[in-house]
Amino acid sequence: MRYHLIIRPEAELDIQDGFEWYEAQLSGLGSEFIRAVDNCLSGIGRNPQSHPIVYKKARRALVRRFPYGVLYVFEQEFVAVVACFHSKRDPKYWQGRL
Repeated sequence: MRYHLIIRPEAELDIQDGFEWYEAQLSGLGSEFIRAVDNCLSGIGRNPQSHPIVYKKARRALVRRFPYGVLYVFEQEFVAVVACFHSKRDPKYWQGRL
């Protein structure tokens, strides 16, 4: 079963910021970042319970090749993506979004 993903606006901005930063480093790298995030989101949609709970009800899936994590809350019929953040950032950055 595939679950419906709801990507909150704050998470979309996180992804956009990551894209812009990587694209500024090397042309095309931002697009690779987006593909890696999309693959991560696809995996979450297929099996949202496969990732560990890291804070309250929030789970974290790691983005392959990039030091980012996708934070999401799994409900009965949908998955709410609350953040996509660099792993070196302070977790309080996204914890206030729950």
